[in-house]
Amino acid sequence: MESREAMIQPVDVVRWRGPSRATDCDSIVIEEPLEIRVNDRPLAVTMRTPGDDEALALGFLVSEGILTTATQVFDVLRCADPDHPDLRNIINVMVEPALAPPSSELNRQRYATSSCGLCGRATIESVRHCAPPLPTPPHFDRGVLLTLPDRLRAGQSAFERTGGLHAAGLFNKEGQLLHLAEDVGRHNAVDKVIGLALHNGPWPPDETILMVSGRAGFEIVQKAAVARIPALCSVSAPSSLAVELAREMNLVLAGFLRGDSMNLYAGAEFVM
Repeated sequence: MESREAMIQPVDVVRWRGPSRATDCDSIVIEEPLEIRVNDRPLAVTMRTPGDDEALALGFLVSEGILTTATQVFDVLRCADPDHPDLRNIINVMVEPALAPPSSELNRQRYATSSCGLCGRATIESVRHCAPPLPTPPHFDRGVLLTLPDRLRAGQSAFERTGGLHAAGLFNKEGQLLHLAEDVGRHNAVDKVIGLALHNGPWPPDETILMVSGRAGFEIVQKAAVARIPALCSVSAPSSLAVELAREMNLVLAGFLRGDSMNLYAGAEFVM
């Protein structure tokens, strides 16, 4: 995991505490664009928090159905924009030529905000095309699932300083943290974790649990399904489309994990 200092920027603020006014320094999250290229050709631009950029690019390509194994990747290169050589906000992923998206798609560079992932291919039909429903999920211990919010929060060092980051964590069935990533965009945090798993294992992550700090929207379920992660947990609510997709893809989907309670929206028979 990269230095959290690269994710944080100090700013001067004026604080009011009741009737008292004072000048102070605060820490805020950095948000910058990252261009993802495939075989030297632009594919997408996403607004993200710097850190684990290579993993973000790899995870994004998994989520888009372009990559399925680490062996399909020849190299991952960080490049500089000629207009901004100090930023180096370009990641170029070199893959087997047959896996690269068609020229028409690469020429139509797509943009994602930090609040919403790329939606052009984020449809149930595209998920069906990228991945079939998962086989029968493993059984998960309810007590382990309930510990995940605290375990995720314990690893959020940048959030503790800024309060402005989403987190995603990949855990094994026993609740051991395997990978954690933070980002201003919740979908980026998930892509980073998927990319870390692709690069460092376990892969496929078919006996793991994805825990996210924000809501479980459709795009998060879509990423878990394509990456073959069988269980997704969230401290907040899922959307109707997220529940529909989780049930169709045979995922365990749990929401509102708080204290000793949670709601199971899909795969309840696999949680004991």
